[in-house]
Amino acid sequence: MTMNIANETNGETEKEKAGYILEMENIRKEFLGGKVIANEDITLKVKKGEIHAIVGENGAGKSTLMKMLNGLYEPTSGKILYKGKEINIDSPSVAAKTGIGMVYQHFMLVDTLTVAENMVLGFEPSIMGKFDKKKARQDVIDVAEKYGLNINPDSKVEDLSVGIQQRIEILKILFKGAELLIFDEPSAVLTPQEVKELYQIMRNLVKEGKTIIFITHKLQEVLDVSDNITVIRKGKNAGSIKTSEATKEIIANMMVGRKVLFEVNRPDVELGKDLVEVLNMRVNGDNGLEAVKGVDLIIHEGEVLGIAGVEGNGQTELIEALAGLRKVEKGSFRIGEQNLTHSSPRDRRESGLSHIPEDRHKRAAIDDFTIEENMILGVENNYCRGSILDFGKITEKTNEYIKKYDIRTPDSKVKFGGLSGGNQQKVVVARELEKENRFIIASQPTRGVDIGAIEMIHNTILSEKKNKKAILVVSAELSEVMSLSDKIAVMYEGKIVGVLKREEATTEKLGILMAGGKIDE
Repeated sequence: MTMNIANETNGETEKEKAGYILEMENIRKEFLGGKVIANEDITLKVKKGEIHAIVGENGAGKSTLMKMLNGLYEPTSGKILYKGKEINIDSPSVAAKTGIGMVYQHFMLVDTLTVAENMVLGFEPSIMGKFDKKKARQDVIDVAEKYGLNINPDSKVEDLSVGIQQRIEILKILFKGAELLIFDEPSAVLTPQEVKELYQIMRNLVKEGKTIIFITHKLQEVLDVSDNITVIRKGKNAGSIKTSEATKEIIANMMVGRKVLFEVNRPDVELGKDLVEVLNMRVNGDNGLEAVKGVDLIIHEGEVLGIAGVEGNGQTELIEALAGLRKVEKGSFRIGEQNLTHSSPRDRRESGLSHIPEDRHKRAAIDDFTIEENMILGVENNYCRGSILDFGKITEKTNEYIKKYDIRTPDSKVKFGGLSGGNQQKVVVARELEKENRFIIASQPTRGVDIGAIEMIHNTILSEKKNKKAILVVSAELSEVMSLSDKIAVMYEGKIVGVLKREEATTEKLGILMAGGKIDE
């Protein structure tokens, strides 16, 4: 196998050079007066009409590089060539006029507006000085039909699924004339079905003459959809490779600089007594309708119970009810001998509950707080000397966890919001697993996290089995549930429709249950 390092330019023919729609040469980006170097001498070359994957660990500098291409940041040094001409992209509007558009991981839509109103925002058609709603609707229809993205221009964004909202974001940049489309972690919030639809959309866009760059950490996704791959490690080029020559092992090695084990270390643990019991639990959703419909669960000491299912089938409401963040309408929940059905979140924490929530920004951390401040949220009493916080102990413990969980940061005083998504997740995981607990809820524990960190988080969770903890894992990634669990319960329309032991669970069987079917005995 031949590996072409990304910043090698010798030996290129004029024809090859002419085929590049984008060249980023020797890009360097510094923050805090040079104290933080996010990108160092990175060169990226993208051919017209290809799907080019950019992969790397969280904090490697992928998103920073793309934000310079979209005008949110300016390079400290280096140059950008688009269609062979050097350009200065100092704002997103300049990027849009150039023909570059970006679909962000967190969508930038106004929920209360319609699809048409969102799509033309900033480019509103007018007639006699007033917003021309009819033309806006027709513009949406025309662009949607051209690219095969069927969508109702009159629908309110707040009423649409995440997959459809992503289509609107794609349509927005196509409407502005984008030829080079950048996708930042495009499948991070999508269901498996929506991911397949996204792949087809990307392939259709390339057939229409577009070029796509997408940032991801999912290795199978890279192999499934890209033509070429550039790997960034610790802010530098780690190499580039044709997808046809790549394997998961090769990409992972390039990403983390070492061999990555794709199998987790499962400790052999004899299960103890039943530690967690959920009986006939019923919970309402935000719309007031019943979202959890009589769920029964038992988890033993040293056992990992996984919950599989397409998102939106009651998993979120169930976990929030167990964590004390949502009212239990009926049923009961206990840890050990303690009935916690209607207790406060604090009482649950003090009874031994640790909770890694699916939305770290909403439920787990405060962006404007430092890593240290977030590390003690909910466990402040553990860091007090008398009635006063022991800041020396806080710093010491935080630095210990930064090292243990490989949190990529200059120091412990950095604000949580300034970390990459994967490093934010490591902070939450460290806090929740390091405090005293008996029952661990891990909801989407590796969402937005790269391969190296996934390996670490999985092994850390499984090591808790040896300490006789009861563990509940909820994940949209079926492979993650199958890898971690001793038993797998499948949720469909608010109910547990089947429970399989690890050794009898297959993708096919779980898929049938996830779709509401029954396994033929």
